Amino acid sequence: MHPQQQIDFVKKQLKAKKEPYLSAYKALLIKADSALLVTQHAVEDFSIPGFYVDKETHRRTSRALQVDGFSAYSCALAYQLSGKTKYADKAIYFLNAWASINKKYSQLDGSLVMSYSGTALLISADLLKDCKRWKSKDVTQFKWWTKNVFRAAANSIRYRNNNSGDWSRLASILADTYLEDREDMEQNTALIKKDLFDKIAPDGHLVEEVKRQGKGIWYTYFSLAPLTASSWIIYNQTGENLFNASRDGASFKKALDYLFYYNQHPEEWKFFKNPDTGSVHTATGFWPANLLEAMNGIYPSPQFDEYLAPYRPVMYTTHDYAWTFPTLMPLRLNGYQ
Repeated sequence: MHPQQQIDFVKKQLKAKKEPYLSAYKALLIKADSALLVTQHAVEDFSIPGFYVDKETHRRTSRALQVDGFSAYSCALAYQLSGKTKYADKAIYFLNAWASINKKYSQLDGSLVMSYSGTALLISADLLKDCKRWKSKDVTQFKWWTKNVFRAAANSIRYRNNNSGDWSRLASILADTYLEDREDMEQNTALIKKDLFDKIAPDGHLVEEVKRQGKGIWYTYFSLAPLTASSWIIYNQTGENLFNASRDGASFKKALDYLFYYNQHPEEWKFFKNPDTGSVHTATGFWPANLLEAMNGIYPSPQFDEYLAPYRPVMYTTHDYAWTFPTLMPLRLNGYQ
């Protein structure tokens, strides 16, 4: 998720005290410093009921992984950018807790929430892969958990044709990268390529996600976030560029433009009256700003810039972890200069 070129580029910007990187870094450190005070919430059985069956319990039980995942991620990234070992030690603390305590997932949404929230733990592990403070026996345990719990959960639902499948494939790709499993990475890549343009219509709407009544715009974001994140990792791992792919006019850019427009003009959304839209929560960030900020590095857009400028540095701290620190960690396809 964070190739070395990107990390080196950001360090260079911070050394030169350039914006918006400096403000974004300070915002990261506030979160990382707060995480130093958090105690882990790992559970043996990550048991999550279906959201539309029991919303309150779903949210409450999901929070354990979301809090610990974001805490680990903020600390791991702070360590990479600052070199301060207190952040590495705290990130390792969360990774070790889940790897040693969590043995399974269950109920209707256990595998899905593991996929869209557990991504933060895998990104953290990748950021710490060369950290000598992470003991070899603990790394071995984390790899076991990654393969037998985390990736097992993801792969159990990766053949779904909607956002569930998109998040599970991202989770699986992150696991494949960490485990250096090229065979499974190739399988995930093939799955994404096979149905990408069955999901994105020629006009840019997401065929399965617009069916979700008042949540159609949200689910459009919730599908595009993992699809684009998976494509970013595939690009960094293999050089294959799905961001330029298209069929019958359908493309990621077309889908992003569609999301961008209707999030601002929900009254024109033809699939459902008065759909939910992303709202501004300055303390936690908001969708789809995090996705659009990340994609602005791939598809530079004056419209995106104008929309995002008042909210920078954009950070997304809750629920799902694909584009979490997009202002601080920008995307580039042709190298970082």
